[in-house]
Amino acid sequence: MRIINLFAMSTLSASLLLLSGQSFAHESHHAMLMPETQTPQQDEIPVNHSQHYVMSTVAQVPVEAKAAPFVAYENTNANDAATAEHINEHGGQIYQQTTLESRWLRNNDGDGVLKSELETRIGTDENKIFIKVHADQAESQQAEYDAKVLYSRNVADFWDVQAGLRYRNDQNREVDQDQVDAVIGVHGLAPYFFETNAYLYVGQDHQTSLSLETERDVLLTQKLIVKPYLDLNVVLSDDSSYAQKTGLSTAQLGLETRYEINKKVMPFVDVAYGYTQGQEQTAWQSQTSSEHEWLYGAGIRFKF
Repeated sequence: MRIINLFAMSTLSASLLLLSGQSFAHESHHAMLMPETQTPQQDEIPVNHSQHYVMSTVAQVPVEAKAAPFVAYENTNANDAATAEHINEHGGQIYQQTTLESRWLRNNDGDGVLKSELETRIGTDENKIFIKVHADQAESQQAEYDAKVLYSRNVADFWDVQAGLRYRNDQNREVDQDQVDAVIGVHGLAPYFFETNAYLYVGQDHQTSLSLETERDVLLTQKLIVKPYLDLNVVLSDDSSYAQKTGLSTAQLGLETRYEINKKVMPFVDVAYGYTQGQEQTAWQSQTSSEHEWLYGAGIRFKF
């Protein structure tokens, strides 16, 4: 019995020791893990970081609100300046050019005529004003001249549409010395760089006509230049006191050779073949036949 009691007591003591050891180990293990579980809890709720984020967001708002209008204003000024510079570099500037020309031509019979021309253009590449004055002074006759004022609008590469008025004066006529015509036409470069002017004229007494002028510069050297040219006038209708026959009225095919002393002074010589259709019989003039003639001459041209 004593042995049995001792065995029971020993067994009970061992059990108590085992239970107390497990509890101690569990508490020790729990105590060791506590710092690791508390640390992330403090990191998950960073009060100071949250306040810093809110303060940073609030602080940035007035800075951006103040900077935005300044940046937009600065960009607007930069864009306006760039647009103005682009326009100025690509045809927006106003320019002016004047050409003054005078030539003396003689025909096979020795009759001469002095032809003078003045052309002024002013404006931009898109919108221009042309003023053209032409005068003929034949030997033993009064001068006759015409002046055109044209508005020119660019509509395509190298081409302008022009419209305006033409004033004509002929002191050799007894009546209808002054006349005014409406003008519409085109001005530009035809293929192969032929500078071309084509106009339609409509005036009183059913006077309707067409004109064509085309020319091209061919450089032999930098200063010696030849220029073939063609001038045509076609009468579509004419019931005036000095009526011309309908059809091809005048034609002149020529070759001009000039020497450019500089870009402002250019003397030249001219050889051309001309055709003039006759006039109709009216109360103020006699009927005439057509004429063919060679023309020779020289002149000088100024550009400024």
